[in-house]
Amino acid sequence: MSARFFKGLPTFVLYLSISLTAIASGASIDVLNLIDKKDNELSVLDGEQEPYVSVKEVSKLLSDRLPFENAARQKIVLYIGNQRIKISNSSSFVVVDDQVFQMSTHALVKYDDIYVPAESFFSILKQSILPGLDYDAAKKLLSLNLIEFNINGVVIEQKSNGTILRVNTSRQFSDGDISSFVNNNGWFYLTVREGIIDTSMIKKTDTRGVVTKITSNQFDESAQLAFRLRSDIIGHEVYQSSDPNAIVVTLRTPFKKLASHIKDMKNRWRLDTVVLDAGHGGKDPGTIGRKGTAEKDIVLDITKRVGSLLEENSHINVMYTREEDVFIPVWKRTKIANETNGKLFVSIHVNSNPNRNVRGFETYLLKPGKTDDAIEVASRENAVIRMEEGKARKKYNAMTGENLIMATMAQSMFMKESEDLAAYIQEELDPLLDSPNRGLKQAGFYVLIGASMPNVLVEVGFISNPNEERKLKSAAYRQKVAKGIYSGIMRFRKSREQVLAEG
Repeated sequence: MSARFFKGLPTFVLYLSISLTAIASGASIDVLNLIDKKDNELSVLDGEQEPYVSVKEVSKLLSDRLPFENAARQKIVLYIGNQRIKISNSSSFVVVDDQVFQMSTHALVKYDDIYVPAESFFSILKQSILPGLDYDAAKKLLSLNLIEFNINGVVIEQKSNGTILRVNTSRQFSDGDISSFVNNNGWFYLTVREGIIDTSMIKKTDTRGVVTKITSNQFDESAQLAFRLRSDIIGHEVYQSSDPNAIVVTLRTPFKKLASHIKDMKNRWRLDTVVLDAGHGGKDPGTIGRKGTAEKDIVLDITKRVGSLLEENSHINVMYTREEDVFIPVWKRTKIANETNGKLFVSIHVNSNPNRNVRGFETYLLKPGKTDDAIEVASRENAVIRMEEGKARKKYNAMTGENLIMATMAQSMFMKESEDLAAYIQEELDPLLDSPNRGLKQAGFYVLIGASMPNVLVEVGFISNPNEERKLKSAAYRQKVAKGIYSGIMRFRKSREQVLAEG
């Protein structure tokens, strides 16, 4: 078991029966578990001043993980919960994570094991990671108020445009178990159903970024962490990471509104350049319909139609990541967008599904996927990196889970604008297409990573659906799709200009 300890719960008691014989003879501790009534045995040697306990036996007692042994250096590392305890032969120092403690006497090697002075070692464990542990040296009694914590600490990272909270957990929590909100009193609250907090570890958190203080509350059916904020935030996202287990929260902070920068910011945000990205191309055909229709050809045509509408009906400068059937690496697409000072990035794709009855259009934001369908779509679109070479491929291979959260932090300032753009595109496509509106979704599309501007990915239909494949082969239908995307961009531009005018 991964043990943690909490006062007020049933007591787990170990009775130590130690014979006062020479240190070489070896004795044992009789272990009586008053909860499950199982007997156990803890190896003990009698020292000059106090008994010594077996490090390996302590590991079996307190952890379900095997210790790490370095026989050459005569060192053992215990893993109790999320903490590491390092013990070395002939040393009186014990390292708990990065914190150093000193025992009354040094450890010693015996019988392929390391033994440590019981009273001082247990005292160190109580002081550092096991507050419910109590050892009575006179009675040779070790008692534990036992509970298994599943919220084990918080790590805070400050970024240029926000703060990341990593709440380390020992299990996965579903989205329905986690709730969060910002109170108008300046506190951010994170509540976890069935969460049990190791309050001793929460108290050790180093606050930084927008967080100035952390408190915790343990309730009967949930746990709550409260974060005192030094300034306003403009939004937040919550994600359960699985490797390692953690609830990752991003707190996005606003830009400072300095008078000297207002004019420059208005120019920066004025929508004068749109970057249109036709998915796939060249050696990468994308998905292919049953009649042989290639995604790369359909989306290139639609992308050019969107560009023509923008050029004919506005003064917006249109840039393309590709204008012909060529292969463009994923990383280069957003590089083009950034280098051309794009103010919007719209990537256009065609969807596919093993179920040929699935149809409809949907628009995606760059966030970790929350549904199996969204994750599957992103996985298929991201498979293009297999055709890339060198370091770029390795870079994107690591963009999963928490790494994806970190990558999207650089774009978090554009999240609200991206959401608005996606909503406008969906709303404008809806009356034009005789196809289901599948709504706004989120997934980790590599092609959107790195775009320093509002960005979305539009899946205009399912080429795997025979009816939609037929429609997508029609120039008139592709023009309708282009008109919807164009109209969504224009609505976004109008809303942006209103905000700039008010500023």
